[in-house]
Amino acid sequence: MRILVISDTHGRQSVIEKAIEAQKEARHIFFLGDCLSDIEDLQYIYTDRIFHTVCGNCDYGSMQKAADLAVINGVKILFTHGHAYSVKGGLTRLKERALAEGATLALYGHTHVANIQYEDGVYFVNPGSPTCPREGRPSYAVVDIVDEGIMPVIINC
Repeated sequence: MRILVISDTHGRQSVIEKAIEAQKEARHIFFLGDCLSDIEDLQYIYTDRIFHTVCGNCDYGSMQKAADLAVINGVKILFTHGHAYSVKGGLTRLKERALAEGATLALYGHTHVANIQYEDGVYFVNPGSPTCPREGRPSYAVVDIVDEGIMPVIINC
């Protein structure tokens, strides 16, 4: 099962649509906040996909949660924008929450820096930003959840 992970689009819905079209095999799409309005219409266009969304620090007045959980192919996923876990200062708080929830995959954004780490049995994946990266190129992530394990990859766009 392939999932698509996007964060921090900041008003550029077209980059999400391009990623969805490029990753046709991704059944689940995780949007990690900062301009939830960028993803809202796409949920009605791509009705064959399952959307998982959380709000970011720029999603003022949103009724969405700041963090949530999903289980895909037996893998428990914690997903969040990251501002509530101070991810700009490190992953300690996010790791504590992931371990407490029994998650083996933690998806987060907020930093605009693509990153994949594995620590204490948890994969941490930040897709970066497809519109305003702070390091490197514009990006998103895909994660394949297969019998052999979890395989995250950063995709430059």
